[in-house]
Amino acid sequence: MLSLDLTGKTALVGGSTQGIGLASAQELALLGADCVLVARNEEKLKVAVATLDVSKGQVHSYLVADYAHPGQVGEVVGAFAREHTVHILVNNSGGPAAGPASTAKPEDFLAAFKQHLVCNHIIALLVVPGMKKAGYGRIINIISTSVKIPLKDLGVSNTIRGAVASWAKTLSNELGQFGITVNNVLPGATSTGRLENIINNKSVKTGKTIAEVEAEMVEEVPARRFGKPEEIAAMVAFLATPAAAYVNGTSIPVDGGRTGSI
Repeated sequence: MLSLDLTGKTALVGGSTQGIGLASAQELALLGADCVLVARNEEKLKVAVATLDVSKGQVHSYLVADYAHPGQVGEVVGAFAREHTVHILVNNSGGPAAGPASTAKPEDFLAAFKQHLVCNHIIALLVVPGMKKAGYGRIINIISTSVKIPLKDLGVSNTIRGAVASWAKTLSNELGQFGITVNNVLPGATSTGRLENIINNKSVKTGKTIAEVEAEMVEEVPARRFGKPEEIAAMVAFLATPAAAYVNGTSIPVDGGRTGSI
């Protein structure tokens, strides 16, 4: 039987003080992983680490780094990777601001590209050598269903998320031979601060109440509800396990059926 146990594995989880990032770290810890949380706010990191399961002797820690500054991320993660093997990398960072692509400034695209694709790549370069040596690696990118079908009024996000998905697919082809898988988890509308911001922006632009905007969005989901962060995290956790060794190069929507493509 293929194992779901992550005891003895170390997971590095980005954007992990709240939302899907924190839920992912919590699920990985429940499976036995030692988790290293990465975010820019040290006080929130301390609180987040305290929520992780330690019943199997797990040892958790955190790194302070701001994904808006790729050089800082590389320096902080690099120092850790030189001393520890990272078996599981969960790339996760807050999405770009809403708005149409036709009015976005070039610097908006550049900033998002650095925060998402460049930071993802820097971290991968730092942890992949250890994964190769261990013969075990899982790179899991939390992106968006927009890589399947672009979402309205998320021009910069649609563009950058698509680039990350293509990068991941390319990487999966190159690293699969080393026991390293690369997969993308695509959350749909999930109850997080990010979704609250999107709903508030739509309310302001349309003049509709928040309740009306929420109702319209829920109507687009066959499950007729928003997702929970832990439901996205469950997919992340599975992809991190030995049982998912033959799942590679995929982009998996976790969206209640909303995405209108196969």
